[in-house]
Amino acid sequence: MADPVEFIVKKLPYDLSSHGGLALVGRLFKRINLPAMIDPKYPVQTERGGIANSDILKCYLGLLTLGKNDFEAVEGFRSQRFVHQALGLRAVPSSATLRQRFDAMGTEWSELADRINRAVLSLHINGAPIDFGALSTGHLPLDIDTFVMDQSDTAKEGVSYTYAGVDGYCPIALYLGTRGYCLELDLRAGSQHSACESEYNIERALGMACAVSAAAAFLLRADSGFCSQHLITQTLEQAARLGRQVDLLIKWNPRSAPVEQIATQRCADTATVWTQLRVGKRECLWTEALSAIEVTDTQGAMAHRTLRHPLRRVYRLTERSIDRRGNALLLPEYVLEGWTTTLGPQVGNEEVIALYRDHATHEQFHAEFKTDMDLRRLPSGKFATNHLVCALAAVAMNLLRIVGQHTLHESDSPLRKAALRRRIKTVMQEMMFKAARIISHARGWVLGISGSDSGFAVFERAFGKMKAA
Repeated sequence: MADPVEFIVKKLPYDLSSHGGLALVGRLFKRINLPAMIDPKYPVQTERGGIANSDILKCYLGLLTLGKNDFEAVEGFRSQRFVHQALGLRAVPSSATLRQRFDAMGTEWSELADRINRAVLSLHINGAPIDFGALSTGHLPLDIDTFVMDQSDTAKEGVSYTYAGVDGYCPIALYLGTRGYCLELDLRAGSQHSACESEYNIERALGMACAVSAAAAFLLRADSGFCSQHLITQTLEQAARLGRQVDLLIKWNPRSAPVEQIATQRCADTATVWTQLRVGKRECLWTEALSAIEVTDTQGAMAHRTLRHPLRRVYRLTERSIDRRGNALLLPEYVLEGWTTTLGPQVGNEEVIALYRDHATHEQFHAEFKTDMDLRRLPSGKFATNHLVCALAAVAMNLLRIVGQHTLHESDSPLRKAALRRRIKTVMQEMMFKAARIISHARGWVLGISGSDSGFAVFERAFGKMKAA
């Protein structure tokens, strides 16, 4: 076996960067004209040495797309000429300036981050809008859920005891489509209940979803923490104000439902159809019509008419007489589940359950925030600053989704198994952390990619597609 080569470590006399993918992010910044969105409203006297607020946000969004959220990481940008050119920066702030600006503007900039996110999701790449990914029913899913950010052993503002049994935050996230585009990541105190004030998050998310997508209908999916008559009514009223079709699919919270009594009734009913899943385990499905929700239509020529939304609930009762280990039970065990929906009878009971089962994919999106983008721990002790970090993280995730969608699904992409989307970590590894040499030649700049790079063709093609119109 040959011994490893004794390399000579040498400092080269030209510019290299390990973050070549920032050139794609900078292209998208140019497409949405980020400085025009920020600097007129939040001016800074740059001629006196001040750093423009657009440069502040460009730097931090660039860090987030590389999986870094701590303010100190910006120091690595200051000596890299490529970062200035790729992101269109006039200056790079120090970590202290970055932290101070976020602390001063945290509350006000959270709304600005939503505007930036809307502009990103409204982009047309190569003349085509973003493909968010629809369901088999034709609906565009809108998934809502909360998750826990563990901030144990810290004294950060807003940290409290969460449902996961740790001290931390409990942000609420809303995702559009099947490919993980994030409409909103709203930071919350750890002890806040899932459904508390969620109607405001849904109101903002529905408005943004209607603005960025021409889909005919949306399907709001949520777990039993959002099982609330008030929330259902508020969502349907917002849909009427927007003039869009919004269906709901929410897991039922049985609370104090008499499961044993219901099971006895179903077993005694000869019309009940049981499906045998295995020896000692069977289930049955049935539907119950609920009271319809009536809201007032405020759009179109027939404004002020009353819209009636029929509700139904699909139930599934599972009976186990033998447990998973093969042990016979003295008495059968029953599990009762239910799903409340406005979907019509053309969507069968099994399909309703399958649509909700697909809702679980959003847990992967939560994991990408916490692991791939390293948002397990937030960088500040101030709640408003951390709230802004989460709002910008949603923008960064969408930037990476766009890059991944237009690079890692091509026939000549780096070898991967077929998939509808790529993890954020994969996009970072294949596209963002790309070694590149920066060359100044003939009054222009060249971004040199290695000839052995398997992703060169898709990188070059995507860079051309993202050119500003």
